[in-house]
Amino acid sequence: MNILLSNTGGQPIYEQIRSQIKQQIISGALQPGDALPSIRSLARDLRISVITTKRAYDELEADGFVYTVAGKGCFVARKNLQLLREENLKQIEAHLQQAANLAAASALTEEELLDMLRLILKEES
Repeated sequence: MNILLSNTGGQPIYEQIRSQIKQQIISGALQPGDALPSIRSLARDLRISVITTKRAYDELEADGFVYTVAGKGCFVARKNLQLLREENLKQIEAHLQQAANLAAASALTEEELLDMLRLILKEES
């Protein structure tokens, strides 16, 4: 498992860990049943507080991406397809909002923006 932290952005460290692990689960890089590093081990490797790592793991568990077995550790949960779809929809919506904002700043019409999207979709198929 590869996690890269940035001190320059405004995103809290626990959120960086949570989002990177979640993305690895969604992409399939981490499979259901895979063990995550122990909280202490990950904190030591990343040179951060154990409390920070625990918060990331707790949020992943609350979101249904991992589960904890007492005395054994944290494991990737079986994929809930509806949950994954919802996560992907949130990401798509955020990207589309960014595109809409950029289009508005560039004085693109709605039709021009839709034409661009249609072209992109046509190229993909």
